[in-house]
Amino acid sequence: TEPAVQFYTGNFLDGLGGKAGAVYERHHAFCLETQHFPDSINHDHFPTTILRPGETYQQSTEYRFSTL
Repeated sequence: TEPAVQFYTGNFLDGLGGKAGAVYERHHAFCLETQHFPDSINHDHFPTTILRPGETYQQSTEYRFSTL
């Protein structure tokens, strides 16, 4: 439910060990991180990022991947 997504890659992985003996080398990973727009607090037309006392915050993200 976040309005933006940050994408970054594992370009600097250098043999990091993972589960079941997996080894993560350069370009073996990527991340999709949902978030609010950068600098949104300074832009009135962006969704608010302020959480006031007594307010709750909840969000969920569902990724669906398929092949072409």
